[in-house]
Amino acid sequence: MEPFEYIKPSSPAEASAILAAEGSAARILQGGTDLIIRMRGDFIHPKIVVDLKGLPGMRDVAFNPDDGLILGAAVTMNEVATHPAILAHYRMLADACETVGSYQLRNRATIGGNVCNASPAGDSIPALLCYDATAVIYNPAGERRLPLFDFFRGPGKTDLKPGEFLQALELPASPAGAVGIYNKLGRTKVGDIAVIGVGVLGWPQRSNPSGSAWRIALASVGPTPLLAPTAEALLAQETDDLAVDAAAAAVMNACRPIDDVRASGAYRQAMVRVLARRAIEAVLAHLPF
Repeated sequence: MEPFEYIKPSSPAEASAILAAEGSAARILQGGTDLIIRMRGDFIHPKIVVDLKGLPGMRDVAFNPDDGLILGAAVTMNEVATHPAILAHYRMLADACETVGSYQLRNRATIGGNVCNASPAGDSIPALLCYDATAVIYNPAGERRLPLFDFFRGPGKTDLKPGEFLQALELPASPAGAVGIYNKLGRTKVGDIAVIGVGVLGWPQRSNPSGSAWRIALASVGPTPLLAPTAEALLAQETDDLAVDAAAAAVMNACRPIDDVRASGAYRQAMVRVLARRAIEAVLAHLPF
């Protein structure tokens, strides 16, 4: 690891100014579970490491039943996985965060870091997309908000501009009666990077022919996290076995997987259909119809 300067700014404006001035020579530190490994492995050589954990709101969790949930970007995975309000109202997000690495790693890894790494395999991201999360971004001219789906521009690439950083994630109130399932396939039973991740959220919706509405999001089957709107529309019409089969096939067709060291694209394409069907069936079994 090469020498670097550590800076802990006291205000968002100071942090933004440093990031804007230093550009790619500066890296943001939150949990450090990815950054430090990459620095030790000589993959990156930042001249400045900017620690944002002490900035106002970065470590806060705020919940209101009417308004929803605000997660500071430096809230840890274990804090998300064990927070009573998240367990009660955004259970899939808690479950997804609990699949990340080991317990010790989750004490350091942050929700904002998982998002800003922009890995197609990020475990928290399908759940956040299912809950319709918004990225709250600090900008030198003021905050800007961006639907989380639009935050990702490619593997490891985000919509953050020079001088910007992720402050928080905002989730609207979860739909009444919502049930969410995150199914993850890894090479090992615990803690592995997702070979496939499937998040499925369903809730009662009387205006739809099936009496339900759906949100489906996918990890590790494309260059960015993906949604499956065709599958969602099918389930909004009908939820019998034929419809569930058709929805699982639509999820498979939404994928753009690649071959890598963890799995082939063909294997991912086949297994995402299986995981999607299991998740849909599990949600249906618990929906309060």
